[in-house]
Amino acid sequence: MDCVLPCLPLASGASLPQYATPGAAAMDLCAAPGVCLSLEPGRRAMVPTGLAVAVPEGYVGLIFARSGLAAKQGLCLANGVGVIDSDYRGELCVAMLNLGDGVVTIRGGERIAQLALLPVCHALPTPVDSLEPTLRGAGGFGSTGTGSLQGGDSHGV
Repeated sequence: MDCVLPCLPLASGASLPQYATPGAAAMDLCAAPGVCLSLEPGRRAMVPTGLAVAVPEGYVGLIFARSGLAAKQGLCLANGVGVIDSDYRGELCVAMLNLGDGVVTIRGGERIAQLALLPVCHALPTPVDSLEPTLRGAGGFGSTGTGSLQGGDSHGV
């Protein structure tokens, strides 16, 4: 499914988001031209992209970390996942956090994050007297175990 994502360059030479491969689910976002910042371990910074976008109504833009930067350099998003609402028109900035052991330098034009568009379902929170029971019930963090899944058993021990 395709949709148009209007992109407004706010900086001369800003890179439009683009898919790295035909099967990519998210587009790469680049740091704005002229950016050059060194991020010390344990520190965070807002990295501008030099772009504003108009996420179509009925969609949300989600900004995710790039797995290679996270695994190799310890760079992740300070807020976990960035949310771009369809009515936001300001510059896209990426809140980055260095969880690595060394200083990481981010330069203009470098791919720093990924942007995916997903449809939004607006929920109608409704008070009820009880919830339909499930096999899992109220089991929370770690309640399904850590063992491998075998034979479709999603409740490993």
